[in-house]
Amino acid sequence: MNLRVGCELEYDAEADAHAVALVEPHSSIQDTIVEERWAPEPPPVRFRDLYGNVCRRLDLTPDSTSFSYSATVRISAEPEAMPDDRDVQHRVEDLPPELLHWLLPSRLCESDTFAEQAWDLFGETPRGAARLAAVCDWIHDNVEYGVPSIPTTTVTEVLERRGGMCRDFAHLGVAFCRALGIPARYVFGYLPDIGIPGPYPIMDFHAWFEVWLGDSWWTFDARFNTPRIGRVPIGRGRDAVDVAMVTTYGAARLERMKVWADESETLATGAQHGR
Repeated sequence: MNLRVGCELEYDAEADAHAVALVEPHSSIQDTIVEERWAPEPPPVRFRDLYGNVCRRLDLTPDSTSFSYSATVRISAEPEAMPDDRDVQHRVEDLPPELLHWLLPSRLCESDTFAEQAWDLFGETPRGAARLAAVCDWIHDNVEYGVPSIPTTTVTEVLERRGGMCRDFAHLGVAFCRALGIPARYVFGYLPDIGIPGPYPIMDFHAWFEVWLGDSWWTFDARFNTPRIGRVPIGRGRDAVDVAMVTTYGAARLERMKVWADESETLATGAQHGR
């Protein structure tokens, strides 16, 4: 099926400010894009960062403070696949060297301080898919969703207050997995509500995490804790610091944001909904 995704962002810029926008589908799925559009026009400089994220450089000025991106992408109508017992959790010494980076602690995911707690909670679970399911179940059952956080909130703070937003759920999953010797990376993107009963809150970007089992990366989402349809990754990195939707260099403050992700046919009838 076709999915319509995109966003509109408006900033308050007191003076000229340079910015890097990260709102397009990740480079690994660029071939699924049917059409896309920027307004007022595509920023002229496009590049991929070291994680393969598709970035645009643009300038925000007092006279030009807003932009929008929209795309139609092809998605599977089936829920995302999940690993099973055949997808093994490798011993660290058996991992390819390019994956060792995803075992290291990062600014918001201090996995080096969680080894004892992680092994106390999950050390008795079977290695592999069952251990990942246990991690997601624990976060889903023990961390309250909707507790406000700020861009610098760390996993330590999330655990202390047992609450957070989707980015905090993803950070906690990443930190636990790295502490358990499982390569893990933070992801954010578009997530429609296909196949999910309402009511639907206002649509927003969503965050989840990916882990390496067997010979591939697998998606896990402790916030919803169930396979979903139509997940479109935008940015992958060590944590949310690597994949801010817009990084500004100068005095620019986000004033308004609108995000959409829904089936094209639904959008054509004007019946949009959010998460």
